[in-house]
Amino acid sequence: MVTLFALSCEDRALLRNFGEGKKGQIWRGCVGHRMRLCVTQSGWAVYTDTMNEPSLSAMTEHPHSDSPPDAWDRLSERMEGQQWPTHALYVVATPIGNLGDLSLRAWHALNRADVIAAEDTRASRNLLEAWGINTPLMAAHRHNELSAATEIVERIQSGQRVALISDAGSPAVSDPGGLVVQAVRKAGLRVIPLPGASALISALMGAGVTTDASPGFVFAGFAPTKSAARQRWFRQWTQLPAATVFYEAPHRIVASATDAQAVVGPTREVTFARELTKRFEEIATMPISQAAQWLAADPHREQGEYVVIIHPPVVVQSEALELEESASIDAWLDVLLESMSVRDVARLAAKATGQPRDALYTRALALKAKSEVT
Repeated sequence: MVTLFALSCEDRALLRNFGEGKKGQIWRGCVGHRMRLCVTQSGWAVYTDTMNEPSLSAMTEHPHSDSPPDAWDRLSERMEGQQWPTHALYVVATPIGNLGDLSLRAWHALNRADVIAAEDTRASRNLLEAWGINTPLMAAHRHNELSAATEIVERIQSGQRVALISDAGSPAVSDPGGLVVQAVRKAGLRVIPLPGASALISALMGAGVTTDASPGFVFAGFAPTKSAARQRWFRQWTQLPAATVFYEAPHRIVASATDAQAVVGPTREVTFARELTKRFEEIATMPISQAAQWLAADPHREQGEYVVIIHPPVVVQSEALELEESASIDAWLDVLLESMSVRDVARLAAKATGQPRDALYTRALALKAKSEVT
């Protein structure tokens, strides 16, 4: 008899369905033949259809095989050994579309919680059932957040662990939960954030709009629903020298892109990220003048929540502007040279303008020589 542990999540789920001593079949394409499985107390006994034990080479052909306990089990054991304080609020990020994006730490926290405060208990129940989590649920959404916060504080004060989740992504980030976190912190109780899936960060990762040299971005949440308010909102946010990131509903994406173009002009680049982490995920960057055409090219593009990134304006230093700045600096150097040495003028001007001291010294020296000749 040969003992074999499940090699994947799919195998594990299938094998779990077999009762003690019962037989069934599973096709392993990587092995290339059908195996008959029998559950025993010693593990999973594997036989071929002819009831012959599989060869050692057949058992090692799977590219993802691992000796027990597998990676998940090893990490899970480590999670068991970590501290899971009571009297605490666990703010837990959940998947934004792909069930596999729930972290192992989040799974442990949700299992250990006495109650899970959820934005939508029906939607969250699907996630919990998929992951085999049976923790009771309570509602904590934008319409009852204040009263829910009071109950949550009382529960934590009594020694409970309370987990806070939203429908998808990170609670309290353009989602309900901020008032709950504020109430718990105000009561002097512990808040433990468990990071994970975020549509905002996923879109930035896929767009490449931020770099080491230009890391800045602003997150503006959801755009207003009315056109006039939306255009005022765009003027407020897009004047900053950084990428502007916001969320938009699919039925307003065309109108929102049109209003954005009216404010920032046709050449500004924009990135649309939709259906992130799902099967039909799209991330596309283009001049905003092409947005309407791109959105109309596929009717499915008016489905699925959007993360929109308006790229920062491209700063082009024109020759006219350089001449203007040079003339302004020369004027200041002339004034300073009346009472200071060339070296002191260069040092002071470098602090004031951010220009290289050597270049300013050379310029001040030339101006001084010119004034002495005249």
